[in-house]
Amino acid sequence: MKSMYIAFLAVAVIAVLANFGLDYAGFSASERTSGPSVRLD
Repeated sequence: MKSMYIAFLAVAVIAVLANFGLDYAGFSASERTSGPSVRLD
């Protein structure tokens, strides 16, 4: 049971770090799916 909780925590940490890392690298959904003529506020 303890190893399952550690695995859940590891998955959550990886997901959060990947989200911040990809946003920082310019791979956010708004940057990848919009063209130059689209203004996102």
